[in-house]
Amino acid sequence: MVGSLAEPTDAPPVPGRAPVRQHGAVRPISLPPVPYGATAVRPGWGDLPAGLRDALASRLGGPPVAVEVAGGGFTRGFTAVLTGPTGERVFVKAAALDGQRHLVDWYAHEAAILTRLPAGLPVPRPCWALTESGWYALALDAIDGRTPRLPWDPAELAAALTTYAEVAAALADPPADLVALGLPRLADLARDDILWWGEVAAGREPLPEPAARAPLAELVALESRLPGYADAAAGLAHGDLRVDNLLVDPDGRAWLCDWTWLCHGPPWFDLAGLLITGYATGLDADAAFAGHPAAAGAPADALDVSLAALAGYFLTGAAARSSSASPHLRSHQRWSGEQALAWLATRQHWQV
Repeated sequence: MVGSLAEPTDAPPVPGRAPVRQHGAVRPISLPPVPYGATAVRPGWGDLPAGLRDALASRLGGPPVAVEVAGGGFTRGFTAVLTGPTGERVFVKAAALDGQRHLVDWYAHEAAILTRLPAGLPVPRPCWALTESGWYALALDAIDGRTPRLPWDPAELAAALTTYAEVAAALADPPADLVALGLPRLADLARDDILWWGEVAAGREPLPEPAARAPLAELVALESRLPGYADAAAGLAHGDLRVDNLLVDPDGRAWLCDWTWLCHGPPWFDLAGLLITGYATGLDADAAFAGHPAAAGAPADALDVSLAALAGYFLTGAAARSSSASPHLRSHQRWSGEQALAWLATRQHWQV
């Protein structure tokens, strides 16, 4: 599906923003509590060790003439577009070896993935990496783009869905050197960290307040199908397909970023996660899911299974103790979980 976004035959269908009716009334639009472009709390250029700043400047051919710190995201790593004195631009992620080791490992893993992704995909590629003054820094291509706006512009969602169709097709039969990285399996991730309604039903986790009226037994039954479905799927999934992991360039093409969580699993799970914001902001997300190539051949209840699992994951995460990441993480998890549960309830005709 490589090609111009102006070719309508290549783009998965996305219904426009005609009013979506729910139980005879127009469904209201819901926006996240903090815009995705303003969720981050990050160090600035001046907060980095002098030795690291000097090493980065050396790679750029001199001190940067502009530093654009990313406002989006939920980690506390340094991320910014640096512009060198000759105009060269790179997107740099950096974290301390002592105290942010998990970020260092994520960045190095992402670099290994991006190097091995099939050629021609709309993804940033690694430029270089360095370790200096107790920090690790990874430089990627700086994509000239911005995070899609919410409420979704139907054209921007169409661009995002077209890009994901291209990515999913390329990863249906992934390169051997990419598979050789020993990527995790979504089925295992689900059992270990994503599925929570069973824990709630067993009394090991409190019932999230937004789910107080939801049929818990049905939520457990739905989410429990995810590992089996995931194990039966071939190919790889991005694992973290969200609006803030996308950039739309001036030509209208969407680029897919943040590849840390690539895993063996079905692309329809990614698609469901992305379309939660489509549902929340008034688009016909059911039609967008059903008409997308990534959903072709999916089990009939794949969307419901995904929404049940994601609702439980987000809502129980939101109820956890405060995070050392962004102070906005828990409120975003709660909002995402509420929207996933509301979408599922609409599909299942539940009153929640």
